[in-house]
Amino acid sequence: MTRSPARRALRAAGVLAAAAFVALLAYGLTTKATDSTIDDALSRGKAVAAPGFSLSALADGRDPGPAWEKAASDGRVSLDELRGTPLVVNFWASWCDPCRAEAKVLERAYKAQSGVLFLGLDAQDAREDARDFIAQFGLTFPHVRDPGNDTQRAWGVTGLPETYFIGAGGQVVGHVIGTVDDAQLRDGIAAAKAGRPQGLGDGGDQRPVK
Repeated sequence: MTRSPARRALRAAGVLAAAAFVALLAYGLTTKATDSTIDDALSRGKAVAAPGFSLSALADGRDPGPAWEKAASDGRVSLDELRGTPLVVNFWASWCDPCRAEAKVLERAYKAQSGVLFLGLDAQDAREDARDFIAQFGLTFPHVRDPGNDTQRAWGVTGLPETYFIGAGGQVVGHVIGTVDDAQLRDGIAAAKAGRPQGLGDGGDQRPVK
């Protein structure tokens, strides 16, 4: 039986609509997916350039050093502005229970070391809740804030907390997934100062990102 032109046109439109939906779904999955570039490189013993960001300053901390003071002078901090300083970047949120347990470990390590800038990166959090968290645990290192999840996806964050160690040249040399302990911080700081790849580390508890 020969289909009418109207029915053929309707069927073709349906096929095109279905194809467009599949393409849109695939695009959404690829653009929203967490990037695994950092972990893939570290698993092979390779350092990799840290994904850039430009985020609002949340807390300056106490005596964070000239690199932070210069970078945060306009209220925003980009990773490029901190180039030349080894970094410990900790992703956290006030609603993350393991982050609360980890806070004192980070603060203790920050006070005990020199030559490395600790940077807290608060993600998917209310600004006042984040500031209350910083005050409650007496954190004296600086923090930036990403109200969404773009930065954590670009870095490959799958849960909170996670900690990255970055050399002065801007390359990620280590990554601890979950709460970090004293020994992991000590080894990661040494790797950041030396600029040598340390690899991946399994930490303690985590909470899935939203």
